[in-house]
Amino acid sequence: MSMYKYLAEIYKKPQQNLGEIWKKRLIKWRREPAIIRIDKPTRLDRARSLGYKAKQGYVVVRVKLLRGGRMRASFRGAGRKTRQSRRRKVLDKSYQWVAEERAARKHPNCEVLNSYYIAKDGNYYWYEIILVDREQVSKYEGMEWLLKGSNRGRVFRGLTSAGKRSRGILIRKGKGAEKLR
Repeated sequence: MSMYKYLAEIYKKPQQNLGEIWKKRLIKWRREPAIIRIDKPTRLDRARSLGYKAKQGYVVVRVKLLRGGRMRASFRGAGRKTRQSRRRKVLDKSYQWVAEERAARKHPNCEVLNSYYIAKDGNYYWYEIILVDREQVSKYEGMEWLLKGSNRGRVFRGLTSAGKRSRGILIRKGKGAEKLR
């Protein structure tokens, strides 16, 4: 097996395989800010499979998201209005997609390439987002597509993998999927 195969095996059950290291890592991550730039990906195998390269222009960001249902603000004003009684907000967006959008807003000069799940605990989800600097990375072979105007703000139009999955485009295609898209 290659090195990346072994890394993938470790992250299938991180609590079991990494033990104390994993607990200390989560404690440290909880204290960090919600969006933080990191030097190297935590899961190198996953990052490489999604397009990360250790070159100039590639940036990895860890995003922390609060878990739990999304709720609307509490009702103001007098009287009971039955139409407004639903407090739960159904967003049709995955946590991963929301994490990608937040990272893109924090780094406006970069474009979201892809992202992957790292961890969760009782309060938070953590995702790592691979961002690329358009100008620098477009010089590399096979990455010229980044300079096209149609690829600006991909994440906000649901064109990343997480966005497509939430929109139902990756799983169902063709006849029978007209109302999903």
